[in-house]
Amino acid sequence: MNWNSDYERCELCPRRCGVNRLAGERGACGETATCHVASFGPHFGEEPCFTGTRGSGTIFFRGCACGCFFCQNYQISRGGLGETMDNDGLFRAAEALIARGVHNLNFVTGDHFWPHIAELARRLRGAGHRLPLLLNSSGYLLPERVAEYARRMDIFLPDYKFADADLARQCMGAADYPETALAALREMVAARGFLFPFDPTGRETAREGVLVRHLVLPGHVENSLRALRRLRDEFGPRLPISVMSQYRPVPRCRGRGDFARRLTSAEYAAIRAEITALEFEHVFIQEFEPDDAFFPDFESERPFRGNPE
Repeated sequence: MNWNSDYERCELCPRRCGVNRLAGERGACGETATCHVASFGPHFGEEPCFTGTRGSGTIFFRGCACGCFFCQNYQISRGGLGETMDNDGLFRAAEALIARGVHNLNFVTGDHFWPHIAELARRLRGAGHRLPLLLNSSGYLLPERVAEYARRMDIFLPDYKFADADLARQCMGAADYPETALAALREMVAARGFLFPFDPTGRETAREGVLVRHLVLPGHVENSLRALRRLRDEFGPRLPISVMSQYRPVPRCRGRGDFARRLTSAEYAAIRAEITALEFEHVFIQEFEPDDAFFPDFESERPFRGNPE
C-alpha cells in the first residue's frame, strides 16, 4: 500500500475517479483523504455469528462509492454526518471497543478509507490484538485489490445488491455492479473461503471467511431471484448468505415508484421459497417484521435503538 498514491490519484474503488484527495478534492465517494467516522460501538444488529453475546465492534465510516438513493445509512453515505478521526483516533477507538469485549472489529463501508484501515490493522496486530477484523462493504470493490484486503482482513461481509445491470444503473449509476461485485466476490472466496464457523445461534462467533448479504427491494423480486441463482451457480449451495427484509424508504425514495414503499410479505415469501428451492445450506433469513429498532439515526447519540444502552 502506498498512502500517497492511493489518495493522491484515487483509484480505490471501481469508479476510478482519479482525484487528488490529499489536496482536498472529493472523490466519487464524496470524501477527501481526511477520514470521517460517523459512529463506533458494540452493535447487535448484525448476524448472530458476528454479534455473539457482546456485540460486533462496528466503526461506521462516512461516504460511499455506491451512492444508492435508497441507502438506509444515507445520513452518512451522502448526508455529511461524521467527525474527523486520524490514525491515532482510530486506534484509540478500536482499543476502546476491544476493551468492551467485542467479538470482532467491523469496518462498515470503509473501503474508500482503506489506507487508514490498513494502517489501523497493522497497529492492532503489532499491539498483540488478535480478534478478527471484518471488512463490511457494498460489494462494489476492485477485484484486483481483494488480495491486499485479505492480507489485513479475516472476514469479508460484502453485499451482492444487483444481478440486474439496468437496476444497478438506475439505483447507483453503475451498470457494471453485477459483474464487478461478482468478480470481487470470487477473489474474496479464493482468499478466505466460506465463513467459519457458521453458527446461527451466535454461541460461537465467526473467525474467518466470507458471508454474502442481499437486501430484497420492493417491486424488484426478479432482481433478488436472479442474484440468488447467480450466487448458487457460481459458488454452490454451501456459500453462506444473509437475506434481508429490512428495506425502509428514505427521503430520496419519494416519487420513485415501488421504492417509496416497504416490502410486502408476499414478495419476501417468494424469495424465501427460492432459497429453499436452491438448497442453500448456510442461510440467515431476516424475519419479516415492522420493528425498526436497527434502522439508524446517526443524528442521535444512540443511532440504533436495538443496541443495549
